[in-house]
Amino acid sequence: GSLEYNTWQSMKDRCLNENSPSFPYYGGRGIKICDSWLSSYNNFLNDMGRRKDVSYTLDRINVNGDYEPNNCRWATWEQQGLNKRKKFFDKEKQRN
Repeated sequence: GSLEYNTWQSMKDRCLNENSPSFPYYGGRGIKICDSWLSSYNNFLNDMGRRKDVSYTLDRINVNGDYEPNNCRWATWEQQGLNKRKKFFDKEKQRN
């Protein structure tokens, strides 16, 4: 399959497959896929278009939001690195 098709399959796997190592960080946190994309790769591709090149990956703009047209973009690893949720509590907040 194409890079975009593989991305679509991976998105579904991490949101729907409880056996996926990534599931706890996506589906396990309640991240969902819009019905349009869930039911059709062509809908996903029509909304997202093709990647500029292999260095771009699927990124959710709001890291706590769902996979849907208004919340997704093709982004470089550098862009994605700047768009992550905090995994650890601030030590000052833990003391209070």
